[in-house]
Amino acid sequence: MNTKTILRAECGFAAAFATILLALNSANAVSSKEGDWQSQAISPVGNPILFEDPRIYTELHPVYMHHILPGTFGFKGGSVALGGSVDVVAAQIRVKLTDRLALIATKDGYIAFRPDNTLNHAYGWADLATGLKYALVDDRDNQLIVTPGFTVTVPTGNERVFQGHGKGVENIFVSAEKGWDNFHVTGNLGALIPNDFDTQTAQLHFSLQLDYAFCQYFIPFFVANGYTVLSNSKSQTSQSLNAVPLNAEGYDLINFGASDARGVTQITVGGGARCKVTKNIDIGAAYEVGATSPKGIFDSRVTADVSLHF
Repeated sequence: MNTKTILRAECGFAAAFATILLALNSANAVSSKEGDWQSQAISPVGNPILFEDPRIYTELHPVYMHHILPGTFGFKGGSVALGGSVDVVAAQIRVKLTDRLALIATKDGYIAFRPDNTLNHAYGWADLATGLKYALVDDRDNQLIVTPGFTVTVPTGNERVFQGHGKGVENIFVSAEKGWDNFHVTGNLGALIPNDFDTQTAQLHFSLQLDYAFCQYFIPFFVANGYTVLSNSKSQTSQSLNAVPLNAEGYDLINFGASDARGVTQITVGGGARCKVTKNIDIGAAYEVGATSPKGIFDSRVTADVSLHF
């Protein structure tokens, strides 16, 4: 499948998603039961860096990810033993500037990279990413919100953990959510555009979450996240990878600058639950597994977070 075909497919996915939302919005004009419908909705847990909540609010959002690396890492022409894990501790911040506009800081934190084989253990800070989002459509009566936005990743992190590389990446995205009282569908579609195509790859990312609030203390969800690489780079992120023609990227956390991954789509699927402990405090957990080949660095991941709303 070539890049043009993939682009047409992704554009078709976006158009279909928007059409379904608008059609359901027109055909199902419902009112929320008590209060604002958005208070019944939940923010994504899986893929927290790229899967942005379309709602506008002020939040402190501590996140922990325990990422399991595959036993072997395959690439064009061979494979090496890998295994081990990556642990990430981060804190996202969102600040409501107006009823429709919010400042968002989505990537930061500390990374512990601990493979079992081939590569050395390494520890260091992640890159920083910040931006804005704006609720273009906020239809409270019909339980629909559509929010485009952007973030800019600045290469401030440590190269030992595959950060601090290139000249930064822009993430242009649109998030949307449609509710039917206790049931919600949330989607996100975006593009990662590097400032230096020689050192990092361009990618599309897309996410879908389905959740149902049985009660405030138990809101289970299904989630799927995908990443399609649109370009090859001319160099790998780390000197230890320079001779390796990588055929997969680093999902949401790392842009390796893979030299042989153009046209590759990687997908994860999983589920979890949120609990609204109080009006202003949510806790959540998600488990995801890599569902496509090549897996790259994604065997499975556990994500846990706390959402503190102000």
